[in-house]
Amino acid sequence: MSHAPVVIHSARLLTGRETTPDAWVRFEGGRVAARGLGESWRDGSAGVESFDAAGGWLVPGFIDLHCHGAGGAAADEGPEAIERILAVHSAHGTTRTVLSLVTASIDDLAAQLGTIAELGASDPRVLGAHLEGPFLDHEFRGAHDPELLRRAVPADVERLLEASDGWLRQVTIAPEHDGAAEAIGALVDAGVAVAVGHTGADFDTALRAFDAGASILTHAFNGMRGIHHRAPGPVVAAMRADHVTLEIINDGVHVHPDVVKLAFNGAPGRLALITDAMAATGSADGEYLLGSLEVVVVDGVARLKHGGSIAGSTLTQDDALRGAVLECGIPLHEAVGALTETPAAAIGREHDLGRLDAGYAADAVLLDDELVVQRVWSAGRAL
Repeated sequence: MSHAPVVIHSARLLTGRETTPDAWVRFEGGRVAARGLGESWRDGSAGVESFDAAGGWLVPGFIDLHCHGAGGAAADEGPEAIERILAVHSAHGTTRTVLSLVTASIDDLAAQLGTIAELGASDPRVLGAHLEGPFLDHEFRGAHDPELLRRAVPADVERLLEASDGWLRQVTIAPEHDGAAEAIGALVDAGVAVAVGHTGADFDTALRAFDAGASILTHAFNGMRGIHHRAPGPVVAAMRADHVTLEIINDGVHVHPDVVKLAFNGAPGRLALITDAMAATGSADGEYLLGSLEVVVVDGVARLKHGGSIAGSTLTQDDALRGAVLECGIPLHEAVGALTETPAAAIGREHDLGRLDAGYAADAVLLDDELVVQRVWSAGRAL
């Protein structure tokens, strides 16, 4: 789908570590075609749609590696539900989303992966799928159905890879269980990012998984052992393994703001802010389903109806950004990087997503001084 060229001008452009005042960016064919300063955007501007950023912050579009739902809908409910999810999150600056699926039967997951693959082929906002299960630890399962957890066997892994038709981006695995090592190898060989998560693994076990090619820590600190001074656990293992991206749910509930700051300092340039959003995001408090489990949302906090485990979040990426800067004291360029460059690199898309450089995807968010979203563009189109 082609759109008329667009120039966004008079912006404070923030991409990478650079801030450029009075900048402009030109989008053509879904890509960044050019950048410049001042009034030079007017050269050759006939037939170009222009937008005055009025000095606002122009940053790359936000990328969410881990999102289950929004607007009362979940990613396992089919195309219409996914469209509703994307619409809610797009309004909050997310231009590309990895749709996360909770634990289900292999048959159901294969069907859900097929749906996401079809959507990914036609909608640039869909980056692919994340299987957050079923290869998880029972004790650290969080909001995953214990009846459906299973060990990874080669036939299941192969079936899920085939069903995804190349659109499987991430799989969360508890590396301490039988079959996990073989599954990590097969998934990495297939170009899928393997995440350590929902796990009882200690430091050494997590480090072995990272050495074997696992490259993400699923929502760091949640669904795993914490940091103890004599038992540092998977978070410190991820900090040590310098190819690993640490996901963080920065909603003020999952992780304390000072612990978020600790993580930014412990793994500079390797923090990816995620939402882990479930169906209640952008919707009302009340009762919902997360996979097969009943969830109650009170004051925006989602917990299992039975057992009380935190069940995802109602976070949006703009809130995660504001929290990082205003509550955690993270410099703006680092916080933006955790929403853009870092998640892009985590799934091997650092060469075309996450920056506003020539040739990159024309995904952008305009923010005011309070970091409130004013306008969003995805693949060069205003949303």
